[in-house]
Order: sequence, then structure tokens, then C-alpha cells
Amino acid sequence: MNKDKSLKKLRMQIEKVQDAKRFEHTLGVCYTASCLAMVFGGDVRSAQIAGLLHDCAKCMSDKKRLAICEKAGLEVTDVERKNPFLLHAKVGAYLAETKYQFEDPDILNAVRYHTTGRPEMSLLEKIIFIADYIEPGRKQAPNLDRIRPVAFTDLDQALCMILEDTLAYLKQNGGEIDPATDCTYQYYIRRK
Repeated sequence: MNKDKSLKKLRMQIEKVQDAKRFEHTLGVCYTASCLAMVFGGDVRSAQIAGLLHDCAKCMSDKKRLAICEKAGLEVTDVERKNPFLLHAKVGAYLAETKYQFEDPDILNAVRYHTTGRPEMSLLEKIIFIADYIEPGRKQAPNLDRIRPVAFTDLDQALCMILEDTLAYLKQNGGEIDPATDCTYQYYIRRK
């Protein structure tokens, strides 16, 4: 499917595979991503599409995500094997291409890296990463009141703030840190 296909159709498809709470979050990410795209001169339609697709594999069981990775030949890291819920981004990118028929590599990468980020992210990748964290329905993330306004003036600064909060939260709560998240943080903090 290319970008000219109906957003309404995609929205209905995603609503069928998500529970009500996840779908509400998805709509929030779609909305926030389109706003960020308008502010920073990004492709609004791509931001909407990636926003709708970003959690398309979130409501699957860990077992199903692992099975899709195995069948599709997607690499599963040790951290992902121990925490298979982390695979939703990787599996989501795979489904965005195979099930939902999107071929745009920027959209696929935005879905793929929306949880960990990566060095040298595109504008769309940054937008989806940030929108996922700051969308209006989010309430529990630390420092949202500081990050939200920054996100609309400096994407890289907002990215660093989110990564810093994420790493601090994982360290404080004994969560396992995906090396990709730390690598992304180190890359962007050096660019400040």
C-alpha cells in the first residue's frame, strides 16, 4: 500500500488488532506526530501512517511475536529474548510491510525504531519516537511537562530528554536496558 491509500482504512484495520486503550494511544501518537510534522516541515501523511502503525504488533502475545520473528528470519537479541514485549517494534515494522503493504523505508524505520531509537534517525523516526512518549494520553512518564514544550522547538533536545528519562527509569527499577537505547542516547548526547 502506498501513502495514497486511505488513512481511514488503515485506522479501521489497526482498531481491529488493538484493545481500546492501545488504540486510544495510537490515535494520540498519530495526532501528535502529524502536529510535529507540521512544525518541523515533515511529511504529515507519513507521520500519520507511521503513528497508526507504530504499535500494530503491541497487542500480540510474546509467543506470537517470537514465532513471527522466527518465521520471518528477524534477528532476536538476547535482551529481546528475555523481554519479548520489546519485539513489538521490530515485528510491527515487518507487519507494516507484509500485512499492511507499506514499502516506504522511512515509515518502516519509524515503526522499527520507535522504542529504542538509533543513531542518525530521520526526521520521521524522531517524530514517531517523540510522539509515542508525549502524546496527550500519556500521564505516567516523568518530566512530561518539561519535555512536551521542548518537543515543539527542538527535536534532538526532546529526544535526549526522553532517552535520559527512559534510561534513568530502567536503572532505578532494575529493568534491563536494550543496548540500542543506550547507543542512541550516547550518539545524541554527544551531538548536543
